[in-house]
Amino acid sequence: MERYASALEESADGTRQQERHYQLLSALQSLVKELPSSFQQRLSYTTLSDLALALLDGTVFEIVQGLLEIQHLTEKSLYNQRLRLQNEHRVLRQALRQKHLEAQQACRPHNLPVLQAAQQRELEAVEHRIREEQQAMDRKIVLELDRKVADQQSTLEKAGVAGFYVTTNPQELTLQMNLLELIRKLQQRGCQSVKTIL
Repeated sequence: MERYASALEESADGTRQQERHYQLLSALQSLVKELPSSFQQRLSYTTLSDLALALLDGTVFEIVQGLLEIQHLTEKSLYNQRLRLQNEHRVLRQALRQKHLEAQQACRPHNLPVLQAAQQRELEAVEHRIREEQQAMDRKIVLELDRKVADQQSTLEKAGVAGFYVTTNPQELTLQMNLLELIRKLQQRGCQSVKTIL
């Protein structure tokens, strides 16, 4: 008798899973219609069905939320680093201007053109250094964000999310961003109703 009850429970669970899969697939299909037609064509029924299967237990929603939080923290940290560098440069420029002004005020008039030429060279050298430091910071930021994207792709691929693998191909990245947007919209729209189906 116990085996029979267990078999009935498993059958009911399977039916609930199928219903949930169908609901997720239907929701995905309706969300896909909001995407540009070029991306609609790339999202086959099989891809959407596989995505719906990956979303069944809700784990992928949690993973995506965690990845989003990590991304926001990373972006905020990188932004603050760049802001600190800009502030250091602003202070450096102000100090240089003040130094130059004081030197010009203390300078004898006949030496002023020589002093101004030297100050101009110094100013150009400082501006060159500032540009190089800003470019180095920008490269660091881009590399860090690229690494974060690759980490996200790898995490979602390991979680079995359809369409995700590590790539730098712009078309594939855009497709993956659209898939993430679909997952987020599903999460925003009906995460609560999805959980109640379980």
